[in-house]
Amino acid sequence: MSDVSSAPRPEAVQKNLAARLIGVIFSPGQTFRSIVAHPTWLGAMLAVVIVVAGGNFALLSTEVGQQALLDQQIRSTEAWGGTVTDEQQRQMERMLPMMRYITLGSTIVMAPVITVALAGLLLAVFNAGLGGDAKYKQVLAVVTHAGAVSIISTLFTLPLNYARESLSGATNLGVLTPFLDEGSLPARFLGMIDLFLVWWVVVLAIGLAVLYRRRTGPVALSLVGAYVGIAGIIAGVMRAFAGSH
Repeated sequence: MSDVSSAPRPEAVQKNLAARLIGVIFSPGQTFRSIVAHPTWLGAMLAVVIVVAGGNFALLSTEVGQQALLDQQIRSTEAWGGTVTDEQQRQMERMLPMMRYITLGSTIVMAPVITVALAGLLLAVFNAGLGGDAKYKQVLAVVTHAGAVSIISTLFTLPLNYARESLSGATNLGVLTPFLDEGSLPARFLGMIDLFLVWWVVVLAIGLAVLYRRRTGPVALSLVGAYVGIAGIIAGVMRAFAGSH
């Protein structure tokens, strides 16, 4: 990707927060033109954090959510090749009432940190690496508004997880291949590919393409390829750890 430009479109009309978040879902190209021309990010970040943190707090405040979390903790430990002793399980069970507060606090702290860091990484790649001249505030605005997908994901998956009594991914490709051995590399890899994350990556690519005046296809392919590559590495590491125990 070369000849990157970040000049905003002067004709873009400024939109309010609700219009921006809804627009990112239904008309991302037009909406990101407004966001790039009028880069505000705090409202979008707060909206995403409140919905995601509040939704998870509500779920983990229920007995169903706490039991589902316990099951997930045990399965996660086993997926990395570990085992959970009876004493460790009792300790996990004693911590369950506190986990809603821990999850709430970690989301409130880590979600903005990750967002800010990701925006910095993308700025470095597109500006320093590919010759763009966007401002950090513009990239941060694109990243935070792509988080509208996280709001939709939370509103969709939390009721589904409550009904399923499970926190295991219900929207990853692994659910389409129940015939695979759960511990196999293909199963682990497909379990890492979440459809909402793919959607988020595509929306982010649209925003970056608008910002840098690039075609969306190459940007999306690059970001999706990076996501798939990272998923493959994590799946491989998990398989290796499980195989060494």
